[in-house]
Amino acid sequence: MNEQVRNILAQSTTKTSKIQQLLQLGLTRRQVADLVTNGNYGFVQNVYKKMLDRAALAAQQVTTEVPQIDYTFTRRFGVEIEAYNCTRERLARELRDAGINVAVEGYNHNTRNHWKLVTDASLSGNNTFELVSPILEGESGLRELEKVCWVLDLCDVKVNDSCGLHIHMEAADFTMTTWQNLAITYKNIEPIINAFMPGSRRNNRFCKSLSHISDSSILEAVTIDELRGAFGHDRYHKVNLEAYARHRTVEFRQHGGSTNFTKMKNWILFLNRMITFAQHAKVASGTALQNLPFLEEDQKTYFKLRTKKLSR
Repeated sequence: MNEQVRNILAQSTTKTSKIQQLLQLGLTRRQVADLVTNGNYGFVQNVYKKMLDRAALAAQQVTTEVPQIDYTFTRRFGVEIEAYNCTRERLARELRDAGINVAVEGYNHNTRNHWKLVTDASLSGNNTFELVSPILEGESGLRELEKVCWVLDLCDVKVNDSCGLHIHMEAADFTMTTWQNLAITYKNIEPIINAFMPGSRRNNRFCKSLSHISDSSILEAVTIDELRGAFGHDRYHKVNLEAYARHRTVEFRQHGGSTNFTKMKNWILFLNRMITFAQHAKVASGTALQNLPFLEEDQKTYFKLRTKKLSR
C-alpha cells in the first residue's frame, strides 16, 4: 500500500470523503470497497455515481469562452520507448535496414540527431533497452515513429510493468499562463487519464500523481523555476517540468510501455491538443471524458474504449 493511500485511510474524515479521494487517486471501486467499507461495493458505487453526476453538472456550467483553436499537429516532440526481449545490436541492425539512423550508446541524457539505443537500470526482463528518438516534428515525425514500430514488431520486442513510454513535447513557446493551464488541466483530468492507463502507471515512484500539488502553488508561480519548485524539482511526476531546463520540453511520463503505434499516436495527439488548449484556457475539475473540449469525437471514442478494456 503506497504512502498516499495510507495517508487517506488515516484521515479523521467520513468514509465518503476517503472513497472520493481514493477513486481520484486511481484505485478501482473494488479496491476502495475492500479498503474502506469491508467489501461493501454498493456503497462505493453510490459515491462513484454521485461523483459522476456532479462532474457532468460542473461541465455543463463551464461558461469560459474559448476561441476557435487550430489543433493541426506541427509541434516538435520526442519519444523514449522502454522495452525488452531484443539485443540492442540486433535491433540497431534491423532499424538501419529499415532506413532509421540509429546508434548503440551507453546511458546518457543527450539529445542526438539520430535514434539511440541505451541502457536503463530500472527495467526488468531479458535484453532490456531504451530507444530514444531524435527531435521529431508533427505528422512526418509520426510517420517515422510508425516505421520504428514496424521494426519493434519484427524483432518481437516486449514490454512489462517496469516499462514506460515517455513523450517530450516542445515547450520553448510556452507562456507562464500556458504552463499553469497545462499543470492544472492535467491535475484536473488525471482521474480520466488514470482510467485509460494500466494500473502500474496510475501512481508509482517514476510517475507520481499531481494530486498533492495545490492549485494556489501553481497559480502563484511567476516563473517556470517557481513552478518547478511547486513540483519539488522532482522529474518523476506524470508531468515532468524538469525537462525544460535541459531540453526546453515538457515530458509526459504516465503512458505504459508499448510498441503499438496506434496507442503512441493517440497519446501524442492527446498531449498536443491538451497543450494547444492550454494556450487559451484550462479544463475544469470534474470534467468527464466525453466533455473534454480539446478532443474530437473519434478520439473520445478511442479513449472510452481503452477505459472499458482496462476496467475489466
